[in-house]
Amino acid sequence: MQLACVNLNKRLGTTPARSRLTVWLRENRVQAMFAQEPFKPADRTPPVLPGFVFAGGDGCLAVWTSEDLALPHVTSPRPWLQRTEMDWLAVYQVHLDSYTAAARVAQLSELTELAAAEDNRPLLICGDFNLAPRAEDGLFGEQSSTFTTAAERSCLRRLMQTARLTDTTAHHRPVFTFERLISGQMSRFRCDLALLSDHLTAATTVTPDVSVRTGPEAFTDHSALLIDAPVTLDEDEPNDVLFALSELTADARTPAARKEYQPHKTAMSRQAPSPASRAVINHLTGPLRIKSILDHGCGRGADVAHYRSAGLDAHGFDPHDAFGWPRPERAGFDLVTSMFVLNVLSDPWQRIQAIKDAASFTRPGGHVVVVTRSPEEITKAATEGNWTAHHDGFWSSQSKGTFQRGIAADETIALARRAGLVPALDAPALPLPGVCHAVLLKPT
Repeated sequence: MQLACVNLNKRLGTTPARSRLTVWLRENRVQAMFAQEPFKPADRTPPVLPGFVFAGGDGCLAVWTSEDLALPHVTSPRPWLQRTEMDWLAVYQVHLDSYTAAARVAQLSELTELAAAEDNRPLLICGDFNLAPRAEDGLFGEQSSTFTTAAERSCLRRLMQTARLTDTTAHHRPVFTFERLISGQMSRFRCDLALLSDHLTAATTVTPDVSVRTGPEAFTDHSALLIDAPVTLDEDEPNDVLFALSELTADARTPAARKEYQPHKTAMSRQAPSPASRAVINHLTGPLRIKSILDHGCGRGADVAHYRSAGLDAHGFDPHDAFGWPRPERAGFDLVTSMFVLNVLSDPWQRIQAIKDAASFTRPGGHVVVVTRSPEEITKAATEGNWTAHHDGFWSSQSKGTFQRGIAADETIALARRAGLVPALDAPALPLPGVCHAVLLKPT
């Protein structure tokens, strides 16, 4: 869905600015707008934007969402910080202090603690940071500005390293989002930022739009950020009925049915072991001296039987009770496999939790093997099957509630790092054409 983030400099109270903003939102198909300084004073009634509903906030930070979407949960942990739950994605909107570096340092330090407390939930932190992340991002005249201090940049780097965030608009040549003439000199800053969990960058497009402050239809003095994020929000239920249609029917088009993820229905009924499990036996267990193995998300257990037939101490686990593989009471396995599990989980947060759970069964110095369907395979299948886009993948069957996403090895590794795993440089690659895999190590 298309998100917009922009500092409106308290201009929504004027009819011309509000009208131009509404046109811009419609032309860019924006479904959620995160606005800094939208109106004044802070306690006034939020302005009405045709086609949008005020989701929460005040004159410092506010959110509007498309009227056809269910309202997200919005909280304001601090006056300068707003948190919005966009399904699996937590969006932190910020407006850091405009005056003192010490205040911004304190806010960035607190933001780092709050981000760490999200426990690896995918994050987007966007808004007006009132600082230049790099020296070239802030100019006064033709010289580097002294407005941003080394302490601020250090705190920003710590935030990004701690939460594994990417500065999505940090291009080689900065695109300034704010320009103002001060004391006869032009002050230019890239201070409106979108920091994104690193594993989401491949599926997210962030585009600065300077037209909102420089074009003939400008309505503010900051550039906007258009963020095409891989999130699909539920549709709003009509408010003119006594009960929801979803209470009477299992029609997969209704919002309630769309929430019924059933990944276990993607499990295949195999009479023979999977090619991935055969590759593990033929190419991995020997070189890595594997004696014990857990198939995490084993489905009906055909691969577990294959591992046992090879003489391994093999166990299985699948969270779908009907498959009959309950959670093991032991841990410390030499190897844990995750075969075609991540690609059927409907969002990145679930995938991170799945990898963390798999890693919890691995001994220090042990390995985790993750095999996924490739992006090319899923794109081809989605095109041929006319699958419906959902989050960062597709409904492979809305009636069954099954989801698929192609996941490359690089994305798997980025997710796995959040579970404390690193690439296993000593492990041989598996000959698995047409699919993607990563062999990971749990450090001692």
